[in-house]
Amino acid sequence: MDVMTHSSTFLLPGNDHGSSVTYALVVLNQRLPRFTPILWDHAQVRVCADGGANRVFDEMPLLFPRDDALDVRHRYKPDIIKGDMDSIRTEVLDFYTNLVGTKVVDESHDQDTTDLHKCVAYIRDFAPNLDKSNLCILVAAALGGRFDHEAANINVLYRFSTTRIILLSDDCLIYLLPRTHRHEIHIQSSVEGPHCGLIPIGMASVGTTTTGLQWDLTNTEMRFGDLVSTSNLVQGEKITVQSSSDLLWTISIKKV
Repeated sequence: MDVMTHSSTFLLPGNDHGSSVTYALVVLNQRLPRFTPILWDHAQVRVCADGGANRVFDEMPLLFPRDDALDVRHRYKPDIIKGDMDSIRTEVLDFYTNLVGTKVVDESHDQDTTDLHKCVAYIRDFAPNLDKSNLCILVAAALGGRFDHEAANINVLYRFSTTRIILLSDDCLIYLLPRTHRHEIHIQSSVEGPHCGLIPIGMASVGTTTTGLQWDLTNTEMRFGDLVSTSNLVQGEKITVQSSSDLLWTISIKKV
């Protein structure tokens, strides 16, 4: 079985010279994580999902209180604003429409998919000049607020299970561990952990085996209504996971 490796180096400031990963960023309509500028700098394309543009407009300047708000808005302008356009405020839409380099795509005709689904599909299938051989889509402000929105965002992980997608909030991150691979998760202990979890959604895991956790699993069955590995702790710099079903990996993000 092939090994898939994971690392949260996108939470660390600095450039990605020498990295084989191509990052894209999607911003949703919840409170921006405090580290959003770091994600922005790592990304090669930045997409706001509808009302996510309101968040960038309103909250990015708050992350740079010593800078002029208009300068921050020009510095952190999205490449694409995409969605059904039922949440973005008129003045925000007008501001970005008049900026060179920001494209607005109205997909209000499509009510069968979420704004995140639309953004991921665009990045995966249509974004120009983007190396997609090792693509990772970072989704900021993906958690918090209405639970049905959170569930829909998690559903996108399954709908696009062959694409690396990471849901991020101020408190934690979530991504899918497909059952088709054995997984090595390299912990960035300066910014994440120690609390973590492995969650089976949609089907039971007949057997899950891990290394590197406080409470490792050995061919353990997990399902809702029975055992689910929550409030576990990372013990080292590398976690391994192998499972008979897809699992969600989640780990806390430190307030640094």
